[in-house]
Amino acid sequence: MSAICCVVGPTGSGKTALAIEICKRYNGEILGADASQVYRGLNIGTGKATEAELQGVRHHLIDVADPWESFDAARFIALADAAVSEIESRGHRVVVCGGTGFYLRALLHGLCEAPPVSAEVQQALEQRRISGELPEMYKELQNCDPDVAAKIAPQDPQRIERALGVFLTTGQTLSSWQKKHAFQADRYPQRLVLGLQTPPEILKSRIFARVDRMMADGFLEEVRGLMASGCTESLRSMGALGYRLMVDVLEGRITKEEASQKLKASTWQYARRQRTWFRAQSDVRWLEMPVSWTALSPLLDHLWCNPA
Repeated sequence: MSAICCVVGPTGSGKTALAIEICKRYNGEILGADASQVYRGLNIGTGKATEAELQGVRHHLIDVADPWESFDAARFIALADAAVSEIESRGHRVVVCGGTGFYLRALLHGLCEAPPVSAEVQQALEQRRISGELPEMYKELQNCDPDVAAKIAPQDPQRIERALGVFLTTGQTLSSWQKKHAFQADRYPQRLVLGLQTPPEILKSRIFARVDRMMADGFLEEVRGLMASGCTESLRSMGALGYRLMVDVLEGRITKEEASQKLKASTWQYARRQRTWFRAQSDVRWLEMPVSWTALSPLLDHLWCNPA
C-alpha cells in the first residue's frame, strides 16, 4: 500500500523548500498539487521551482498541459495516480506538495459525484466569461451557493463555471451535492499531511517580497510571450493569479506598479483563503516555521520506515 507525505499550506509558506528537504533526506520525489503549475509556459507567475532550487529532486505534474488545454481534477487524479506508481516503482517515496486544496482532497478522497452541466448552460457560461462577466458570475455564485463560493477564488473561472453550472442545470447547489458525497473514499489511507503555519505578518511580508521578485524576474515579459504565442486572457489557465493583471498592463489599462500592488493584495487574500481551507481539514498536522526536524523526523520515520 502506498504511503505518501503531503505538504500543504498557503502560498509563500515554504511548502516547496520543505518538500525538497524531505525528498533529499528520505529519497523522495515531489508530486505537485497546483492547478496553475500544470500549464507549460506559466512559470514565474505560478512560482514554479527552478532546477537550481530543486537540487536534483524530481518534480511531477509540472508542465503537463498547454495553456489552451482543459485541465480538471479528474485529469489531475489520473496523472497523480500514475506518478505515484512510477515513483514507487523506483523505490522512492512520494511527497505531495501544493496549495490547491481541492486537488489534494480529490487525490485523497475522490471527486464529488456532481451531475454534468448541460451543454446549453456550459456554452452560455463560457460566453459570459469570454465577455468579461466573471465578476458578475462569482457574485451570482455567492448568492446561490455561498458555501462553495467561499472556497473559490474570484479569479478561478473553471470552478466558478462548474459550480454555477451545476446550480443552473439541476436547481441544486454544488455544496449540497458535495455533502451527499462527503468525499467518503479514502484513496491513500497511509499518509501524513503536514501543514505549514506562519504568523500572518511574516507570511504577508514574504508574499509581498515574492511579488516583487516575480516582477523583477520578468513576469510581465512571460505574459507578453504567452500572448505572442496565441494565449488570450479568456483562457482558464490565464485565470491564475496575476496573469490577467499583466495583460491589463500590456493593454495599457493599468500601470506596472498598479498591477504589482493589486497582485500583492489578491495574493494575500488568496493565502488567507488557503489557510482557512486547510484549517478545516481534520487530518492536517500543523508545523511551526521554521520546522523542527527533531519533531518531524519521527513522524516521517513512522510513515516510511515503520509502517503500520
